[in-house]
Amino acid sequence: MSARIFSPAKTAMQSGPARTGYWVLEFEPETPRKIDPLMGYTSSSDMRSQIRLTFETKEEAMAYAEKNGIAFRIEEPNQPKRRQVSYAENFRYDRKIPWTH
Repeated sequence: MSARIFSPAKTAMQSGPARTGYWVLEFEPETPRKIDPLMGYTSSSDMRSQIRLTFETKEEAMAYAEKNGIAFRIEEPNQPKRRQVSYAENFRYDRKIPWTH
């Protein structure tokens, strides 16, 4: 029984940072998923794969896992590679490259 602790990224429908910044503890699947031959549904007999615990901080999630004897691994969130640029910066008077149409 192992788990992973991660901070989920914002969804594609989000533009701002709301509803981000929390940490999730999810259990790793112990058995592989099976495909139902008749309907094509995927199913699993692993009930722990349905559990998803949320925490305010990474330390709270780690403390919970250690208290309950759960082996865990931490996935740090990726930082954006691009800096935020405002539209007003196109019209700054001290631009290095002149702005043209």
